[in-house]
Amino acid sequence: MERIVIGRTSTIIKEACVESYHEAVEAFSNGADRLEVCSRLDLDGLTPDKMIVEKIIQKVNLPVKVMIRPRGGDFNYTNTEIHKMCQDIKYFKDLSLDGIVIGVLDSNYKIDMSNLLKLCEKAFPLKITFHKAIDQTNNIIQEVRKLSQIKKIHSILTSGGKPNANLGKEIIKSLIKTFSTDIDFIVAGSITSDNFDMIHKLIGANEYHGKNIVGKKPYPIT
Repeated sequence: MERIVIGRTSTIIKEACVESYHEAVEAFSNGADRLEVCSRLDLDGLTPDKMIVEKIIQKVNLPVKVMIRPRGGDFNYTNTEIHKMCQDIKYFKDLSLDGIVIGVLDSNYKIDMSNLLKLCEKAFPLKITFHKAIDQTNNIIQEVRKLSQIKKIHSILTSGGKPNANLGKEIIKSLIKTFSTDIDFIVAGSITSDNFDMIHKLIGANEYHGKNIVGKKPYPIT
């Protein structure tokens, strides 16, 4: 198929999380404003296949972010795993990405600042989103404050430290009120096309994220 041309503007950004080219095209056709590409959503998202990312970038004219996560489980990585993440970032930097999505914690569920800064340096000048690892920290406000002071971190993906955005809405609103002049927030956590209007009315954020955030209306793939 020919490259799909984006032709819309929106003050509210709906970021669709996709695992395949088919899902990327479907998300575009249903109104997504941006894509996050990953694999293994059953493990909450891992680094995607490079060929899939290349095809999406070539064919679908939406901003694309890529998850950099070498395995499932916790976010406390070994030196070998950090090295692998740096290698993946180096590869994806050569593509026309909008940014990457990363998150690293230490054994005390605080942000691993040393390794985070290493990954940020490798990713520069790509935009960087710190993902929902932030929701597993032991003091989300304290850890968000740290991220807000890192100029290379552009946004935080969060459900407010709760299982979903609805349950975390008060914390999310507090984070936005306190830190939004320094960093952007992307609200996540069980947000779908069915409950989006309700969630947006409750939280009033500018950016939202979800696998089913724009629904599943079929689109012919060629």
